[in-house]
Amino acid sequence: MDYTWEQLHKMRVSDLRDIAQTLNHPELQGFSTMHKEQLVPALCHALGIEDHAHHEVVGLNKTQIKQKIRGLKKERDEAITAKDKDKLKAVRREIHHLKVKLRKART
Repeated sequence: MDYTWEQLHKMRVSDLRDIAQTLNHPELQGFSTMHKEQLVPALCHALGIEDHAHHEVVGLNKTQIKQKIRGLKKERDEAITAKDKDKLKAVRREIHHLKVKLRKART
């Protein structure tokens, strides 16, 4: 049976040990004494599953925001060379605002 990281992470330790018992993999040596924090990554490696959760951003165009940040960084560099403090402050605040927006969407 195919499992995902989320499924394995939600299972009880006894169920994880039952799965480990059916597999013959070197990473699962001593599975009966492993805790859940050790057992889930070992099972993921044995089954060929990525051993982390994926975050999905909903309602934002992440690529577009990152492109805007790159453009603002160029404006920031220009403001630094022109020694325009007001423009520099405004651009830095906008970059900060966009980065916060991305981080909030990730959780």
